[in-house]
Amino acid sequence: MIRSRVTWLIPVAFSLVGFGSTVQSATAQTTYPFEAPYDIVSEFEQITPDVSKVTTTGENADAPYGLTNFKTIDYAQFDPTTGITTAVPDAATFGLKGLPIGTTVFSGSGNDSLFGNSNATATNDIENLIVSASGSVNITGGSGRFSGATGTLTHLDTYPLNSDPTAPLTGRTLVSGSFETPQSVPEPTATTTLISIGIIGANFLVRQRRLQSTV
Repeated sequence: MIRSRVTWLIPVAFSLVGFGSTVQSATAQTTYPFEAPYDIVSEFEQITPDVSKVTTTGENADAPYGLTNFKTIDYAQFDPTTGITTAVPDAATFGLKGLPIGTTVFSGSGNDSLFGNSNATATNDIENLIVSASGSVNITGGSGRFSGATGTLTHLDTYPLNSDPTAPLTGRTLVSGSFETPQSVPEPTATTTLISIGIIGANFLVRQRRLQSTV
């Protein structure tokens, strides 16, 4: 009688393992701090007398996480009353419809990339012949290990003024901030917890019956 009860308990415990050993996924975040200077070149394509498409590329062979390059496309408008140039990803901000939304992509030699868009404001220091700009990059996704990335990076740009207004501006920017990526962490369900208890109980019962038989 004892033997039959033991042999019944053991297969039931292990058949439950096969039936209910699923796990749920708990979401955790991995944070990547970021700070790097880049050598940059900004090229301007005039769309209207006061609005231009701006393409900025940056390079740094030692940038963190292998993100050695970036490319930003924005639309910029100069306000002669304030002397401030505003750059945004959506040309509709300036009344221009039907143009593609600007993007920012950080990439390198591998599959890891960051996607987003940026904005900035810039002022011309005529006395010192310098253009200074500042803004932010809103990270909205990525690829490789940065899939699903979110976060905000800031950038501070400095360009020497060029005497040729049609020539590209070359300068330097400091990009800093952080971004996060979601990570899947297995989390036991209530079912797996009950299964574990059942297995422990079955093993304990086997040991007790064996001890009693010996006695």
